[in-house]
Amino acid sequence: MPKKKSSYAQRKQKDEPNKKLIIWISSIFALIIIAMTVLLILNP
Repeated sequence: MPKKKSSYAQRKQKDEPNKKLIIWISSIFALIIIAMTVLLILNP
């Protein structure tokens, strides 16, 4: 018997955590870059 294809809603649910994970990682990465830039600018 062939496998039943997952519905669009099920596939969308599988994609959601990946998108959230990418957004979290990129925002943390951006915050680190901004913090390092500020520290370099303010360092006498």
